[in-house]
Amino acid sequence: MSAYIPYFLNSLTLISILLLVSMGMAIIFGLMNVVNLAHGEFITIGAFTLVVVERVGGNFWLALIVAPVVGYIFGLILERVLIRRVYGNALHALLMTWGLSLILQQVIQLIFTANPQSIKGPFPGAISIFGENYPAYRLFLICFALAVFVVTVLVFKKTKFGLDLRASIQSPEMASVMGVNPAKINAHAFASGAALAALAGVLLAPLTAVTAYMGLNYLARSFFVVLIGGAGSISGVAAGSVLIGGLETFLSYQIPVTVAQAAVLILAIVILRFRPKGILPA
Repeated sequence: MSAYIPYFLNSLTLISILLLVSMGMAIIFGLMNVVNLAHGEFITIGAFTLVVVERVGGNFWLALIVAPVVGYIFGLILERVLIRRVYGNALHALLMTWGLSLILQQVIQLIFTANPQSIKGPFPGAISIFGENYPAYRLFLICFALAVFVVTVLVFKKTKFGLDLRASIQSPEMASVMGVNPAKINAHAFASGAALAALAGVLLAPLTAVTAYMGLNYLARSFFVVLIGGAGSISGVAAGSVLIGGLETFLSYQIPVTVAQAAVLILAIVILRFRPKGILPA
């Protein structure tokens, strides 16, 4: 029994990471239908916000509050200056966000250099679970990711903002007649997706080397999580994360990690061939 504990917890850790990085994508791409190739850079911005906060004397917990605010403000500015000009034009959005991604990578590298930034987690110790020691920070990450997911679902299912967003996406004209400002709702929705990505960056930072290109590792997987779960379905993100995260962890015990990641992405393509609307479509 104890031999399976590390595998189970490692699966939950990867699932939690994918859940965190994909929720912002689920809003921007799944709900708003904007192909955002700069999503990984929002994750990077969150991680480097932690670097800056620690340099000025702050700590992880302060960065956990500051990073989503930074991501939200940056996302709001980006939406109003660039993104709203390409709504309804997937090719233009693709090219614009790809260019933005390249620019942000170079700017971040110029500011912080190409050297990896090392971050220490807030919980340095380990906790014994059924006789197996497991890093306390990873357990915190699992619980925190679940809490963020539940709050996000409640916001988009139960609040006026979530209702207005769904109405604006389904019929902007009808939403306008009902007193909803689609432009304002879209701006705040895009900014919310950016804030979630930045929050994910803070939580990822203690687990990996923080570089200007760290977000690229999660861009493709977050797209596949949203597509497999069901584009437009926040709840589907959980299903996609469980499938990809659980399978990737299992395969990583059998074959090299890079091969396992490639195999999972190929399987995701096959699944989409037979279920183009995903596991839990909206």
